Amino acid sequence: MLCLSPCAPGPHRPSARASTSAADNAHRVTLRLGTPTPRRCRLGKFQGCSAAAPAAPMEKAAPPRTTAERWGSLREMRRVWWVCGMGYWVQGFRCFPWLALNFHLTRGLGLSPVALQLVQNAGSLPLVAKPLFGVLSDAVYIGHQHRLPYISAGAFLQLIAWGTLAIMPVTGDTFPIQMVCILIGNLGASVTEVVSDAVLTEFSRTQKTGVLQSYAFIGLAAGSLLGNLSGGYVLLRTQEPKTMFTAFSVLLGLQLALSMSTKETLPSSHGNSSSLLVRSSLSVNLRKQFSNLMTSVRKERIFYPLAWIMTSFAVVPILSGTMFCFQTQYLKLDSSIIGLSKVMGQVMVVSLTVLYNRYLKQIPLRRLVCGVQIMYAFAVLSELILVKQVNLLLGIPNEIYVLCFSALAEAIAQFKVLPFSILLSSLCPPGCEGSLFAFFTSGLVLSAILSGVYGVGLSALIGLSAGDYSNLPLGILLQSLAALLPLAWISFVPENWTADEKIVKQR
Repeated sequence: MLCLSPCAPGPHRPSARASTSAADNAHRVTLRLGTPTPRRCRLGKFQGCSAAAPAAPMEKAAPPRTTAERWGSLREMRRVWWVCGMGYWVQGFRCFPWLALNFHLTRGLGLSPVALQLVQNAGSLPLVAKPLFGVLSDAVYIGHQHRLPYISAGAFLQLIAWGTLAIMPVTGDTFPIQMVCILIGNLGASVTEVVSDAVLTEFSRTQKTGVLQSYAFIGLAAGSLLGNLSGGYVLLRTQEPKTMFTAFSVLLGLQLALSMSTKETLPSSHGNSSSLLVRSSLSVNLRKQFSNLMTSVRKERIFYPLAWIMTSFAVVPILSGTMFCFQTQYLKLDSSIIGLSKVMGQVMVVSLTVLYNRYLKQIPLRRLVCGVQIMYAFAVLSELILVKQVNLLLGIPNEIYVLCFSALAEAIAQFKVLPFSILLSSLCPPGCEGSLFAFFTSGLVLSAILSGVYGVGLSALIGLSAGDYSNLPLGILLQSLAALLPLAWISFVPENWTADEKIVKQR
């Protein structure tokens, strides 16, 4: 077993006055009888402190808090949870404007499937910089607050980006500016996500393992469910993506107002010595935080699970842009069907999360992840039924099949992250909450970008285009086979760890 918090006593040092005379000893006894020594000083000898060292001054005890102060602190903590919970919900609801943006890019600007996928991957580049934001939130306080100012800054950046897209004309000349807005919006989203993960990790130390992470996943899925459900309906009714950009900007304004009006109440804000860094030198704090992050990542029990989950996404080429164009341009499906299919996917995520929290977390991690990865490979392969139109032979319309099964693979991939989030929460050292989870999520984003780039290369290699989908079944088959490759290094995942454990056994 690896001990996460070793506590070895210091070596016993002999007293510097062990050779004193008997008279001195008698005199010392007399003085000790006249002036009783506090029991704390006697215990100091057994903890390795020198007998010649002066007794530490007694600290003045803090006055007990009144009932009103305790209730006020509880209310502020609940408001912090509202800010954090709304951050996860808004993070899931981002599919609402992104659904409109995909239609805006393909129909308004006429982008091809390959170009659409390149824009999606390039727009995710700011998410790779999450470790930097995590280090900043761990090391730099803003106005005596640790986390909430960063959530406000992230919401403000997103508000600027989506508000600009809402008022910008739809022409090819404005595409560079629109691309800048996409990058700024994802930059703000990455800051908010990093800090929300850090807040979740701080509070999870005082709760049962995995409970808060499950609630966060449910909030994320609930936002995504509502975003896809309302997004498809609004887009079908209005046929105007700018309306959805404006609505999301209003929601970001509410998030910004809530975060700015909340007083921070976190474990790291109340005398947590591991979080009280030296504020006299920003460069010293940043170097120390980067050093702590690298030390944590190099640990075998953290490095190997991170390597597996990242590579399991990176080696699978994604054909999301091609499938989106196939469904909307070739099959002529409405935007409401696409949105409802995403809703069904988030319902699957919520169901899997509840199932995991009740039953699946008792299963050893390696066995669970192995089963989930095999299910993901078969879910990818099931898209062949739609592409080859086998569902029509079975009497299932395209709309029903897309609604029920199109988002299955995406839902399984999203759920696969949950056990690793709980694992990292149990291993994360105090003071590195933002840094380590930012590194984790940025690694996932980088893996998704590489997966998208491989998908673009695969599309070009087999000759997929907006008017020719004849080789799409071959691409899906290769994608499904690639999903089985991570099983070759499944030994990187801890074998016997479950979500009920606090300590990870050595591999």
